[in-house]
Amino acid sequence: MKTFLHIEACPIRDIISRLGDKWSLLVLATLNVNGTMRFNDIHKSIGDISQRMLTVTLRSLEADGLVVRKIYAEVPPRVEYKLTESGSELMPYLNNLVEWAVKNMENIENNRKKYEKIKA
Repeated sequence: MKTFLHIEACPIRDIISRLGDKWSLLVLATLNVNGTMRFNDIHKSIGDISQRMLTVTLRSLEADGLVVRKIYAEVPPRVEYKLTESGSELMPYLNNLVEWAVKNMENIENNRKKYEKIKA
């Protein structure tokens, strides 16, 4: 029997918990498709994310080394975000997940409806 690490430093748990939130994958996918972007452009491209949550998400991705933030000494200051090399290396895996989700979403929704009917 294979087991997974039951320690705080389990890489699977750590990475999934960081990327499994509501916004991180969307931010990464947006930067992957669009390249370097300013904060407001990321905000507009995602649409329903609050400015505060986008800030929190970008900081988290920056802390993980997946996104880099560059501040230009201008008035007003200009800040741009882009994927790091590590973030770019992650994207083929995330793209596979996105493709799988698009391909299987209708079936998953149908299964959820069937399950709810059985449980009702």
